[in-house]
Parts: sequence; structure tokens; C-alpha cells
Amino acid sequence: MSPAGLSPSATTGVAGTGAPDPRLADWDQISGWLHSQGIGPDPGSPVEVLAGGTQNILIRYTHADRELVLRRPPLHLRKSSNEVLRREVEILGALAGSAVPHAALVAACTDESVIGWVFYVMEMVDGFNPAVVVPPRFAENRDLRRDIAFHAMDVLATMGNLDYRSIGLEQFGRPEGFLERQIPRWLRELDSFGALDGYDGVELPGLNQIVAWLGANQPATFRPGIMHGDYHLANVIFSEDDARVLAVVDWEMATIGDPLLDLGRFLATWPSADEPIGIAGPIYRTEGLPLADELVDRYCTTSELDVSAVDWYVVLACFKIGVILEGTHARSCAGLADPAVGARLHGMSQALFRRAERIVS
Repeated sequence: MSPAGLSPSATTGVAGTGAPDPRLADWDQISGWLHSQGIGPDPGSPVEVLAGGTQNILIRYTHADRELVLRRPPLHLRKSSNEVLRREVEILGALAGSAVPHAALVAACTDESVIGWVFYVMEMVDGFNPAVVVPPRFAENRDLRRDIAFHAMDVLATMGNLDYRSIGLEQFGRPEGFLERQIPRWLRELDSFGALDGYDGVELPGLNQIVAWLGANQPATFRPGIMHGDYHLANVIFSEDDARVLAVVDWEMATIGDPLLDLGRFLATWPSADEPIGIAGPIYRTEGLPLADELVDRYCTTSELDVSAVDWYVVLACFKIGVILEGTHARSCAGLADPAVGARLHGMSQALFRRAERIVS
């Protein structure tokens, strides 16, 4: 499995020979930089594109019998692509030696003038991602499936406990006013969709009620800490032996904020009988997964944070994710995204708002 929990694509080249896949078009130039850093690739070793194209691209290669993964931006750079990867490099470097499992940073090229964009190399993580595949042992063992979720809670709590200042992340985010910024930030995002041709807007269930409730019930204080920003099972790699977390991956949305929003995000899309959200992935279709209350209880066994306002964070996460998903639907109406994907994500957005509406009613 790749660090993102994705199976390698069929695209395989050989180091130093080039490859037809455009995602490897710069491989000879990249190889020169890798050799200058003493990290290969080995002559004639296979080079595999694990994932990417429109998203960040992962390329697996070998150096001295060591499996490494290079992470680079998409072929068509976004305005923020290089800065996002620089931030990933910064947090992965800061996490070295901490209790938060992650793919170890090996080397980074943060000067975009070298290749044309920022990239970095990390250790290969040999585990599985339950949003992609559930190994036979886990499919047959309810306790192991439950451990996947419980161990994810343990790591999330550990991350929230970590003193970000002690690992050099004082300037990594803006914790002051973090909660106050959330509602205006995502309302502006929602309003911006109206500028897209072909999108006439939709009624999001309970929107006004949800926004009013969030404003009236916002926690007075919080303890700033590391936030992953998109913490769910698709971004966690597990051991096939014991469901232990081997790595949390995809740190592109990480910041310093309120760690309890990561808990809210995880719970917002967790399977529940009250409102199926439609999250894809085999783990979510299995039976016997812990209930949301069980996950919160497990989080509390490790966390030093006060979770008494957990419903507020779940509602905020439903609101935020719902707006993001509706954005893809809006772009699909304007011909800027796949219509089928847009329709599916619109359904998920509606379900998230209904889940939030039930909590605040």
C-alpha cells in the first residue's frame, strides 16, 4: 500500500529510462536531484505512480533496497500547490520523534526553481487503508474492525495533546480567533458559488438554524493544538497484524487550531443509522463498528481536552464539509467538474446538513 492507502496504478516505469505517463515526464530531472541527495533511485529499479493527476502525485521507487515515495503537486499547478507542500514538509519534519505516527520525511526540495515545483520524499508505509480494502482477517473479525476506529481515536487524542510550540510550530497557524473565523469563512465560500454559471443555488437543510445555533453555542475557550484538518479513515494507514496505526497521511490541510474540530470531522461522517452519509469505502459497509458515543469515550481515555461541547464540533464539521462538497456540485453545474461526481457529493452535502439539523433541533 502507498502512504495514502491507495493501490499502485498500472503505470510502472524504470528509473532513468523515462516513461510514457506524463506524471513521470520529469523523472530524469528528478532523479538527478535524488542522486545529489544520496537517495537514489537504484539503476533499473521500477518506478510506480501510486496515485494522483488532478491531486498531489505519489511516485514509489527504490534506493538501496529501501522503498521510498516522492510526493509532488498535480500536473496542473494550483495557486497554492507549492505552499501546501512546503507546509506538509514543515509539519512532517516537526513530527519527527513525536508520538504521532506518520510517514518519516527523508528529504525535501522546497525551492521550486530546481524542478518547477516543490516536492519531498518520505518513507514507504507498509500497511493497509480500510477505506480502500479490508483484509480478510479484519473482514472475519469484528473486534479487529472495531480496533481500527478505536486506534484512530487514540492517535487523534495523542495529536491533540502534543504541545505544538515544543516541536517548533509556533508560526504554523493562527490559533487566535480560530473558532470565530469558521462560520464567516464557510458562509463566504457558500456565497461564492453563486458566481458560477449554471448553478442557481440549492436549499441546504436547516442552514439558517445551524448557523444561528453555532453562533449561540460556540465554546468560550479552547486549547490550541495541531489539527490534521481532514482526519478520517481514508487518511490513516493501519498494521495488518493488530490494527495499530502506522501513519496518518495527507497533511495538506494541517494547521494550529482547535483539535476538537478533527474529532468533530471524524464523527460527522461516521456511519450512523440516523442519516447515512454515503461515504465510500469497504470499512464503512461492515457491521459492528463502534457507535459515535463509544468513539468519544475512547478519545477521552487519552485526550487532555474537554469534550463536553463535542456536538458543537460535529455540527461545525457537518456545516464545513457540506459546503465543500456542495462546491463540487456547483462546479459540476458550471461544467467544471464531473456531473456524476457533483450529484453524488450534493447528496452527501444534503445528508450532512440534515445530520446537523437534527443535532441542533
